[in-house]
Amino acid sequence: MSRAIVLLSVLIASTVFASGAELGIKGKQFTINGKPTFLLGISYYGALGASKDFIRSDLDDMQKYGFNWFRLWATWGAFDNEVSAVDPQGNPRKPYLGKLKWLIEECDRRGIIVDVTFSRGNGVTGPVRLQSTEALRRAAKTIVTALKPYRNWYLDMGNERNIRDKRFVSTEELAKLRKFIKGLDPDRLITASYVGDIKKDELKTILLDARVDFLAPHRPRHSKSAEQTAAQTKKCFEMMKELDRTVPVHYQEPFRRGFTPKQWQPNAEDFLADLKGALEAGAAGWCLHNGDQKDKPKSKPRRSFDMRESRLFDQLDEHEMKFIRQLKTLITKQPL
Repeated sequence: MSRAIVLLSVLIASTVFASGAELGIKGKQFTINGKPTFLLGISYYGALGASKDFIRSDLDDMQKYGFNWFRLWATWGAFDNEVSAVDPQGNPRKPYLGKLKWLIEECDRRGIIVDVTFSRGNGVTGPVRLQSTEALRRAAKTIVTALKPYRNWYLDMGNERNIRDKRFVSTEELAKLRKFIKGLDPDRLITASYVGDIKKDELKTILLDARVDFLAPHRPRHSKSAEQTAAQTKKCFEMMKELDRTVPVHYQEPFRRGFTPKQWQPNAEDFLADLKGALEAGAAGWCLHNGDQKDKPKSKPRRSFDMRESRLFDQLDEHEMKFIRQLKTLITKQPL
């Protein structure tokens, strides 16, 4: 058994929280209720469009297989199914804000961490939204106020914020938004995800100007990605050391199946290699990303992108489930 899998076994399987979970940071690691914990997660983007029965069943399976966090979007509207918790101006949107609060509470009871993500959008996952700084600020206030009692979630202020289209969120906006959110909820953890392997000049602005609590890079998606993850993670820590500010590196959206199926389809071994690379290099979290299948009729299975007709775990394919079953075998309950 490799060092990475032993580490995964210790950091996840020995960390069981029956009720209530407070997410924190200590150095390069996340903590749950003060205990260092690797966040092993799964994409659950369109959760607010799933039935409560589907969600409960998926949460059961997440815990069964060792997942302790997932990522959902507070601004999601794929396949003509608008399930956002806020409207394009950042105001509360019923019934989905209430559904989000219910889900956070259910996860808190189970000890599961939740990534709540904003995206200004580019028209693919619903209408373009939150385009003004005021709207983004209003959305932050809506979500933070509604979920403030719960300590088991963090906020991604802007999905892939460095892409220069409608999704773009400037460093200046991020800095102001972070200050505003910390004024509402001082201990809330905040990040802003971005595409690509970050360069030192951009790292400097997001760490020292925007002051995110941790990094959430979306690494390139190609057949060589997994073998590069360890080196890229180490490089990121080296650059942070030079900047005299080190925070966790959290891989919340790696490659996935169905994204560019005619070019490359990752298999179970690719997912495992990517996870092992992240672990061995000291990353704080990793996600089994999933979404629609672009080469199939109606893009099905849509997986976490659309769970109206079927829950997530019933839409995952044989390669994703093979990886998940390997996790179940490898993660053994053992004391620290």
